[in-house]
Amino acid sequence: MRFSVLSAFTFIAAVVSQSSTVDQYVTTESPIAKAGLLANIGTTGSKSSGAKSGVIIASPSNSSPDYLYTWTRDSSLVMKWVIDQFTSEKDASLRTTIDSWVAAQAIQQQVSNPSGTVSSGGLGEPKFNIDLSAFTGGWGRPQRDGPALRATAFITYANWLIQNSNTSYVTSTLWPLIKLDVDYVSANWNQTGFDLWEEVSSSSFFTTAVQHRALREGAALATKIGQTSVASTYTAQAANVLCFLQSYWNPTAGYVTSNTGGGRSGKDANSALASVHTFDINAGCDAATFQPCSDKALSSLKVYIDSFRSVYTINSGIAANAAVATGRYPEDSYYGGNPWYLTTAVVAEQLYDALTVWNKLGALNVTATSLPFFQQFSSSVTADTYASTTTTYATLTTAIKNFADGFLAIHAKYTPSGGALSEQYTRAAGTPTSASDLTWSYAAILTAFGARDGFIPASWGAAGLSVPSTCSSGGSSGGGDSGSTVAVTFNVYATTVYGENIYLTGSVGALQNWSPDTALLLSSASYPTWKITVNLPPSTSISYKYIRKNNGAVTWESDPNLTFTTPASGTYTLNDTWR
Repeated sequence: MRFSVLSAFTFIAAVVSQSSTVDQYVTTESPIAKAGLLANIGTTGSKSSGAKSGVIIASPSNSSPDYLYTWTRDSSLVMKWVIDQFTSEKDASLRTTIDSWVAAQAIQQQVSNPSGTVSSGGLGEPKFNIDLSAFTGGWGRPQRDGPALRATAFITYANWLIQNSNTSYVTSTLWPLIKLDVDYVSANWNQTGFDLWEEVSSSSFFTTAVQHRALREGAALATKIGQTSVASTYTAQAANVLCFLQSYWNPTAGYVTSNTGGGRSGKDANSALASVHTFDINAGCDAATFQPCSDKALSSLKVYIDSFRSVYTINSGIAANAAVATGRYPEDSYYGGNPWYLTTAVVAEQLYDALTVWNKLGALNVTATSLPFFQQFSSSVTADTYASTTTTYATLTTAIKNFADGFLAIHAKYTPSGGALSEQYTRAAGTPTSASDLTWSYAAILTAFGARDGFIPASWGAAGLSVPSTCSSGGSSGGGDSGSTVAVTFNVYATTVYGENIYLTGSVGALQNWSPDTALLLSSASYPTWKITVNLPPSTSISYKYIRKNNGAVTWESDPNLTFTTPASGTYTLNDTWR
């Protein structure tokens, strides 16, 4: 008994010490991170020399590695934090920075680049020179998350302006920019592209999740300002995207497979980043949108965290239910494959967001899916709903708060004394490495600090959504004009191995003209039956085949081609078995 009491006191002392460490880190690092972020915004930022006004540089590092560019994704995520600070009345001085960024994006959208022009795919170009000229070197392009994230930042600002009687600026200046981005998302969400790490060309969970958000809030804003025709289009495509989003979930392994290609496990910070950047307090713990406290998001988070426990030397000797340093994905080899500051911070942020929702709901729900996550903190917990008045609720939420703080304590441990944040810290010693003063690293720790403090970003319409029973490919390749097409549902019975997916291609444009590279990914929601609905021309003879993709390998169905003729109108269903 004496040992148990001493152990309890030791544990409590450790928790108090860690909380104090994190409190101090928040106090000291917050102003440093904010200053570091603003220093990277042209032209007033002290480290943004050469950048046009409003341009956000990724890092002042111009060699080993050269990050002296502006990425649409990174800058949009950074500006979302700036806009949230302004609209929540934390810093009124930031409005000039926001308006400068808006002006810069208006220019950038129109710059022709290797991905195309503003009307032919150029919005999917990932990065530009900091003078807003096109970057024409080789790169992983297109990347389709940028327009969605930029639209979200624009819309957050637009909603605040409307609430503050400045609708004219929204309609005359912001809406044309927003419409370009959301139109791009609506037309291209079902096309593959490079993931947020710029390495894998496939479909990506993070990209799909933020595209869904942009379409929903784009539709809401369009309705608010009287643009009802596009609002209905955005809403229809949002439903298709939400349906597709479910296909990333791996129910057997209990985590989100973050990319449909690339040959990796799919365990990736991609999934946690998606949850925090699509957080909507009004959606509660909704699993369809993978909210931070949903059973799927929590299960996936545990699998992701655990994948790094034996990968990094600095994680050696840490208890199996304690915080560890995390990176992009366990197979990473870039710069030796290290923990990243932003990925360690995002774990804490997801957990803090979950705690905020449970506190609002006054209860915590443990399901069979999330049970392994919660059993880290109480081995005796069972699947059930625990009201905030119960001992179990108090035990779990206290432990999860300590768990979240643990990731910030690790962040603090490997942050140098001056508070500057690089991209990574080494796996063996925790020494900062790769690009210095990474703007996204600063934004990520600031949003994590905000989540710890209970900051709640504006709702975007995730509450009360229903996943369609049938997925449609939608977008530009799947048609969408129901008056001149026939909705054809393809069902194929196909068992697969882990990491393998089923695709469809065929003899018409909507089926990608026999291209395996752009073939349409089927949903595995009804596994082992894979499904997709595609809008096809009526009264047309069509040939098609299914293909398998696994670790970069493509396997075609055996000959002959499958054929059918679409009806003159209505819908049509095909039921096939893999050959």
